[in-house]
Amino acid sequence: MIAMEAVPRGHSIWKTMLMREGPRSEHTVKFAQLLAMIHSHSNVNPEDFRELIRDRSWFESLRLEPYYEYSARQVGEAGQFLNELLEETRDIQLALVHGDYSPKNVLIHGDRFVLLDHEVAHFGDPAFDVGFSLTHLLSKAHHCRGMRAMFLASARLYVSEYLKFVGGRPFLLGFEGRACRHTLACLLARVAGRSTLEYLSEAERANQRQAVLSLIARSPDSLTRLIDLFEEELGCL
Repeated sequence: MIAMEAVPRGHSIWKTMLMREGPRSEHTVKFAQLLAMIHSHSNVNPEDFRELIRDRSWFESLRLEPYYEYSARQVGEAGQFLNELLEETRDIQLALVHGDYSPKNVLIHGDRFVLLDHEVAHFGDPAFDVGFSLTHLLSKAHHCRGMRAMFLASARLYVSEYLKFVGGRPFLLGFEGRACRHTLACLLARVAGRSTLEYLSEAERANQRQAVLSLIARSPDSLTRLIDLFEEELGCL
């Protein structure tokens, strides 16, 4: 038997709040700090976590195949980029990775932040979580024109707070470059993979695909630079 505490009534799904009113800085900061805490703490004694959650099969079948492998077959121009990222991701084991770190899996009740859906959690590359989650803020910046500046500011705050919290951790060697690649891969996967973002129109999916292919060619190596370039691409669409 398993017993779990229920989140109190009156909670809100963060994704719903974002789509309705845009991001609040206090929520973005908590979102960054929670992920940074998971990565940092699990990186201190990696052997304990590696043994506990060494099975990566769910991550393979629910993330790498439908997001990266499928997109590589659908978008030939990004095939080499995605296949190389797949190999890199399978080789790296640095910290506990949630694997589904997104606004739809966060419930907010008062000042409390509750993270849900841990089925693809594994010991791997924390850069995946950053790319996967940053994708949601950037895609909403694309879709919600009236709140674009808010979402881009939130993306910059998210990156800044995360990096500030994890500063000095060993897994940061080459981290931002990998996080940029995962962000681009997830931005593409959410318009060309098996799990597309339901709020993007067909035109927006085509535009996001075009923007990502342009950014892959430009190879940003810092997350702040990636956000700046993505904003530039949106301005050209």
